[in-house]
Amino acid sequence: MTEIVRLHPVPSHRSPDPEPLWREVLGRRLRARRVRRGETLADTAERAGISPQYLSEIERGLKDPSSEVLAAVAGALQARLLDLTTQVAIDLRRSDLADSPEVSGRTVLMIAA
Repeated sequence: MTEIVRLHPVPSHRSPDPEPLWREVLGRRLRARRVRRGETLADTAERAGISPQYLSEIERGLKDPSSEVLAAVAGALQARLLDLTTQVAIDLRRSDLADSPEVSGRTVLMIAA
């Protein structure tokens, strides 16, 4: 039998915190790496072959870059694409684990509240 478990059960008196989007977590990772390196948007964007405005939108989680653009930005920051995407996935998993129920030995269908 399948059990339905609501993700993010929330009392009716407050609105739920939205789950972070992949592009938002990616953007935070890219910005943190760029800032740690002491670079400006223009420096990194020029090496990646994109505009500073577009890089800013990626960092703010407003744009979903193509795999080619993401590889170019990662390369401009001397990061491996695999390492960057793995870290984003880990960050998302940590966020998910903080909110998910304990599940063991049973089938669970999870739906958003």
